[in-house]
Amino acid sequence: MARYEDLPYRTCVGIMLLNAAGLVFIGRRAGGIEHVDEAHVWQMPQGGVDPGEDTFQAAKRELYEETSVKSVEKLGEVADWLIYDIPRTVAGRAWKGRYRGQRQKWFALRFTGKDNEINVANPGGGHKAEFVSWRWEPMKNLPELIVPFKRPVYERVVKEFAGLATG
Repeated sequence: MARYEDLPYRTCVGIMLLNAAGLVFIGRRAGGIEHVDEAHVWQMPQGGVDPGEDTFQAAKRELYEETSVKSVEKLGEVADWLIYDIPRTVAGRAWKGRYRGQRQKWFALRFTGKDNEINVANPGGGHKAEFVSWRWEPMKNLPELIVPFKRPVYERVVKEFAGLATG
């Protein structure tokens, strides 16, 4: 197995989905070895980019596969790739030990549909559920709800998209 320091980052997208009130969709993770406690089990949708796939198309695909949501319009994106490392204690078990973390392209999308379009129990395309529940949350609260090793990324995403929130 490769040394942790030599492992690459998984190319990924993240989606901040905002409703008309300026609140952000967060889902309660169904599980995962990275969970450290019950307080930090919430996150925004995210997922891998397929080879040759455009990142914005990947973001829309991942959003659909995790939430069933298709009714969106693009509000913005973070220009930089944001990177985080997973803890060494879980690196060998996450993604079959192939990555040390993720490099993410983040997008802000406005949800233009109705809440009943959101279905995390049976998400679009027959994909396995990533979330067991969901809610709308004020943007400023997001960094405190994510696992600590992802917090700097969430702080940056909130800073980048703060102008899109209301209240």
